Amino acid sequence: MIFKDRIEAGQKLAKALEKYKGQKDTIILGLPRGGVVTGFEIAKTLELPLDLVVPRKIGAPGNPEFAIGAITEEGEGIFNEGVIRDYEISKEYITGTVEEEKKEAQRRLKTYRGDRSPLDLKDKTVILVDDGIATGLTMRVAIKSVKNKDPKKIVVAVPCGAKDSIDQIKKDVDEVICLHAPIFFGAVGAFYREFPQTTDEEVIELMKESKK
Repeated sequence: MIFKDRIEAGQKLAKALEKYKGQKDTIILGLPRGGVVTGFEIAKTLELPLDLVVPRKIGAPGNPEFAIGAITEEGEGIFNEGVIRDYEISKEYITGTVEEEKKEAQRRLKTYRGDRSPLDLKDKTVILVDDGIATGLTMRVAIKSVKNKDPKKIVVAVPCGAKDSIDQIKKDVDEVICLHAPIFFGAVGAFYREFPQTTDEEVIELMKESKK
């Protein structure tokens, strides 16, 4: 399955999430940046509020796109210990990178939300949305972050994801909606005809629009 872009992916996910339409105790949380574009479409279609959660990937030395772990906004982490051991990645590197990414997560939260307060997740159904899942590390720490806020139910909704990562995430949440989960996955962008990098400005505008 190939999606035209993140907007179409969000529209297709919204159909799969139809049962949540207009539910007063349900909130959409997008993972910036691309997940906010997809999440905005779901929130708009299902008439639900939109907020965000900002996990950060911890990349390998010299190869930041290769995830060795990920952290929550508060700095709690999940790490691939096998990769860290095999590549002999130092504790000093990990500690320093975690601090940098924690600061970046806080910067993004402040930038994207502006003057609005975070939505209260206690006793709510929270639908976590991203534009795709590869290793699953960032989604898993997003789940950890949400669990700390005492929701009633956690749903993960993504257009595409690696089957092994999706199977892992199913153990951590109440429901997973994934439209396409092949065994051989590769990169998230391979499942889109148009996959430009989402900018901070786009996320800010979507967050503003979602308040109307």
